[in-house]
Formats: sequence, C-alpha cells, structure tokens
Amino acid sequence: MTKDEIFKELEKIDLPKDKYIVISGASLVVQDIIEETTDIDLTCSKEFYEKIDWPTRIGTFGIEVKYKDCFEISYNLYEYQDIVIINGYRFLSLEDCLEIKKRLNRPKDKKLIKELELKVCLNDNYYFERKLREKGINFIAGVDEVGRGPLVGPVVAACVVLPEHFNLEGLTDSKKLSEKKREYFYDEIMRQALGVGVGIISEKVIDEVNIYEATKMAMKEAIKNCSCKIEHVLIDAMKLDIDIPTTSIIKGDLKSITISAASVIAKVTRDRMLDELDKKYPMYDFKDNKGYPTKKHLEAIKKYGIIDEHRRSYGPVSEYLELTKQ
Repeated sequence: MTKDEIFKELEKIDLPKDKYIVISGASLVVQDIIEETTDIDLTCSKEFYEKIDWPTRIGTFGIEVKYKDCFEISYNLYEYQDIVIINGYRFLSLEDCLEIKKRLNRPKDKKLIKELELKVCLNDNYYFERKLREKGINFIAGVDEVGRGPLVGPVVAACVVLPEHFNLEGLTDSKKLSEKKREYFYDEIMRQALGVGVGIISEKVIDEVNIYEATKMAMKEAIKNCSCKIEHVLIDAMKLDIDIPTTSIIKGDLKSITISAASVIAKVTRDRMLDELDKKYPMYDFKDNKGYPTKKHLEAIKKYGIIDEHRRSYGPVSEYLELTKQ
C-alpha cells in the first residue's frame, strides 16, 4: 500500500482515531521513508485492546494480536507514544520507529535502520546525546578529525563537551559550512563548551605510523587534553580503544551536534595553521587548498619542490622524491 492507499484504508476502520497509533511500515510510508507496505500495524492501550472484537493470532513479538483485513493491532508497543499527527491520524514518530527496528534487530532491516537514523538525526542532531542523558550520562564528548587527505601538515582532532541546553542554529559538519560560518561557530563553541581539547599529530609521525594510526593518536590526544570530565565519547566513524565508553557513529559529524562542534574546532584549528604556512610559502596556495592536492599545489611541487611540512609517504610527494633521485 502506498501513502494514499493507507489513508483510504484508515477511513474504513471501525476504531476511534484517538484510541490507536499507526506504527511500523505504514508510519514509515506516510512519513516518506519507504514507498509502500503490505499491511497496517496499530498499537493501543491494553484496556482498549480488550474491547476490540477482532480475531486473534500470534504477532511479531510472540504475543497475541488482533487482526482484520489489512490491519493488525496490539498493545505491547503503546509505551512508544512519541507521535506525529497527519490528516487527523496518530502516527508513531520516526525516532520511535527507529527504536522499534533496533529492538527487533532483524538483518533485513539493517539498511532501513541506517536510513532512519540519518533522517532522525538530520531532523534532530541531539538524538544520540539525548539517549545518553536519559541514562544519566551528562558529560558527553564529541570527537572528530580533519586533515587525513592533505599532502601537507598535521592531522588535527578535537574533543568537545557541550552543556545540556547548548543551542547553535545551523551547526553541522564543518565541511558543509562557509569559512565565515566556521569562524563564528568556533568562537561560540569555545565560549559555551564545558570543555575543549585538541590533538595534533605532525606530518613526520604520519609518515612513520600511517594516517589511520596518526588519526587515532590525534583523537586520543584531544580527549586527554579536554579540560573537563568525560563520561562517554561520541566519535565520527573511528573506533578507539580507551578507558571511557564510546560510540562510533557513521556520518557522526552530521548526526551528532557534539561531533559537529568537534568538527568545527578541528577544521578551524588546522586551517589557521595552513594559513600561517601560506605566509611562508605562498607559491603553494595553502591558504586556499589547505594542503590538499589541487592542480596549483601539484604544479608548485613540480616547480619548487617540497618543504619540510610535506608528507613524504603520500603519493604525489613520494613520486616527486623518486623522480628527483634519478
């Protein structure tokens, strides 16, 4: 059933609108997450459930449900009552749909869970922080890095702990912000944060241990340098072996406000370092390329050679070194 078909079926149902919540696939269809579903699942209070005179059978969670035509109703999911009202009907929120999918933990739902998680977090990038606070965890750090791809300079990581009611409209992944916005957000994060730590691992260490290991080192250093207590760490994609509980989040700089804040601190910190390097070596255009292998940067390497801050293990630089040996 498509969205229009779901509403047509709901019009036929002989139950008061305020006594049930539409859940599962039908809720996801109506909220434009999936295109169609085969049936319409509902949930209600146990008291109301007992008054419904539909036939019974065993449902998904192994408990009794009642069914009629394309409808199936139960009471075991009525605890999830975060709803949105569409056309007068009550639908389970995307966040609670996500929680149910995670609770079911079915292999077939893995892709859907990722899509739902991203959608929920784009609508509300406090999702991960709120779930931790509900467990009594208040000092939540976000960790992100910048500078894995450039040919020049260090990899920089930042660790940020934000207050519970932190609000900075428009804060997201630093790569999606203008330089002016990043600078503004940097100042506001530094002003409002409970704690900030920065980790910087030089190009020489990157050449010695590889960028992946150097990134982990930078993140650990940022956490160590953070100026306040940390109870849990949210990390953008990377997994860290540390003595503080962690959650690794794919696309975390989009999904978590705390990781977004760390992303901005790391980006602005490193950009400022490259701006200073540009003053010493303007021919490489570091102010604009921030050390990434742009056409102008690569042409400058061919013309002027490399500087101490170049990463010698990176392709274009190592190729230049090989050629100059001959």
